[in-house]
Amino acid sequence: MSIEHGTAASAIVGSAALESVSRYGPDAASRGAQIQPAIDAFAGEPLTYPVLAAVGFILLYGLYRLVRWLRRPAGVVFRQLIGGHEAITILMHPNPDPDAMASAMAVKAIAERVGTDATIQYPGQIRRPENRAFRTVLGFDCDRIEAASDIEHPEGIVLVDHNTPRGFVDSERVEPIAVVDHHPGNGTGNEFTDVREACGATASILTEYLTDLDAVFEPTDADVDGSEEDEPLVVDRKLATGLTYGIQSDTKNLTRGCTSQDFGVCATLLPAIDEDLLHRIATPEISHDVLRVKATAINNVHVEGSFGICNVGEVGTVDALSQAVEELMRLEGTTAVVLYGVNDGTVHVSARSKDDRVHMGEALQRAVSHIETASAGGHARMAGGQIPVSQMAGEERGGPDFERFDERLLGAMNGDY
Repeated sequence: MSIEHGTAASAIVGSAALESVSRYGPDAASRGAQIQPAIDAFAGEPLTYPVLAAVGFILLYGLYRLVRWLRRPAGVVFRQLIGGHEAITILMHPNPDPDAMASAMAVKAIAERVGTDATIQYPGQIRRPENRAFRTVLGFDCDRIEAASDIEHPEGIVLVDHNTPRGFVDSERVEPIAVVDHHPGNGTGNEFTDVREACGATASILTEYLTDLDAVFEPTDADVDGSEEDEPLVVDRKLATGLTYGIQSDTKNLTRGCTSQDFGVCATLLPAIDEDLLHRIATPEISHDVLRVKATAINNVHVEGSFGICNVGEVGTVDALSQAVEELMRLEGTTAVVLYGVNDGTVHVSARSKDDRVHMGEALQRAVSHIETASAGGHARMAGGQIPVSQMAGEERGGPDFERFDERLLGAMNGDY
């Protein structure tokens, strides 16, 4: 290449570099702008090879900085997003479980560290003994909502442990800025989305974020928000214990749906957890209703082949179903179980599977596909659903046709639908 050609080429390359980096936002554009003066200085002069080398070095360094910026860890990107809002609402799914609550705690810790006001809210109720114990033992502060108008900061909604708002009036109008989840679904955040279906718990993802931010895991009662900007975020014993239990509860003590990440973050959390708090959350008192539902399920389960189905009738606590279905999964020779009961005019379904032939989430969807107002879905191993009792009326019986429902459930598990 001649020197004249080198001069023209350097100008073209410089302009193209600036234009390309500008596409990646103001930070990247400013980096490109820093490079341009160096290019302009030589654009009108014949270039020697040392000068060309210098310009090339500048361009390569700028490209290196740009690539580094684009490859920021997810936790760093998430923190920058949260820091760009004055206030956020961390929204959990209906009837939140420990994974959702622990994840919300972690998001709030990150928000407080960057000076963003954060409120945790949820639809439904917190009824399951372990969930109530989690809230009480860890002092978990959250507010219940019934409609979208109850959301405190509607312009800054962060969804944790679900990716589509549901369970409250006008939920379809809610547009979250961010979604962090491990469940299947097509929901996204307007500014940030991190959905990892292979991950065992959303709490594992949030623990990774804390690691990305160089958080310090200490068994103390220190505030999670450092008093100075250069101080690291401190994950205290309550947050560490909550995250650990959130992971344990969603993975059945690290025996179901786990990845190496789930095990790794538990090892990270271990030095900071409080064993007494963890024990108190994991072993709460059990209500009479839960024991009754378990007894009814054990005594009345109908087993066909390796599949079990049971209607436990009216239930006072919907969460009792998920506890009872876990007991039925221990029945020898049973590989998939569906348990359902009625609460407040709705049939609630809880299902589990350890059978590779049965994707329980898809099976439930097929079983209720003929009912327009029904909803069902979930993972291969764990799923649930809701059907209005009024939509299950039999033509001849004049009431809910549960026998027909049982047939559809068995057919769906056998692949007939």
